[in-house]
Amino acid sequence: DKKVSARAYINYMLIRLQKMFRYENLPDTLHREFIELYLMQSGSAFLTSVNDDLYVFQGTMGGEPDPYYRPTLYIVANPGLKLNKTYKLWGDDGILLRNDSLWLGLFPLMARYSTMLAENLVTLRVADIILRALSLLTAPDDATRAAGELYLKKLEKGELGVIGENRFFDGIKLQSPPSNNGSYLTQFIELQQYLKASFFNEIGLNANYNMKRESITANESQLNDDMLKPLIDDMFECRKQWVSMIN
Repeated sequence: DKKVSARAYINYMLIRLQKMFRYENLPDTLHREFIELYLMQSGSAFLTSVNDDLYVFQGTMGGEPDPYYRPTLYIVANPGLKLNKTYKLWGDDGILLRNDSLWLGLFPLMARYSTMLAENLVTLRVADIILRALSLLTAPDDATRAAGELYLKKLEKGELGVIGENRFFDGIKLQSPPSNNGSYLTQFIELQQYLKASFFNEIGLNANYNMKRESITANESQLNDDMLKPLIDDMFECRKQWVSMIN
């Protein structure tokens, strides 16, 4: 199923990304995995004090925009704490935690690549199944069909079969698929590898997507190193800013 497969790609990437940033001295009510999950999925979260303990929440932003057209209110509904409250974003109510400068999060990026990977995986599976049929046998009647099926069953068991009737030769026709079908399978495998490597590189994980079928030089293997940094640097800078505000 494409939707299940795409969601699995997203979830496994979120698990990998739990190791991207490390926090020290967090209070017991703040869990690193939920901070990162909220930020990477939604792009932002809100940290505030409830009963003198710090909590981070997912909610909805709204209110009259400020001069920079940013929302001014953050609405939180948390049944676990029996909390239903609207906080001011730019006051003393709490701190807006941002994943990146535009509050986008990583979900749009992960959804795009996960969908493409799932689509190609389905195509790869279909091609893999179709390529099992190296040839097709057709028969004009039931008797000839039964003889053909018996012959194939013997081949499957590893037994040699004997065809003793001319009717079999006259009725059975062999249909051979195009001989370049195997190259399609190779192309889908290469596309899967390219999409996965591009996905990892966008996030900041160095994965080689060079499709040369031979050895590559050290310079070729390092071509994508520079593109790994800008997004991660922006995410790290945003985290340093709101961690400083929390402290």
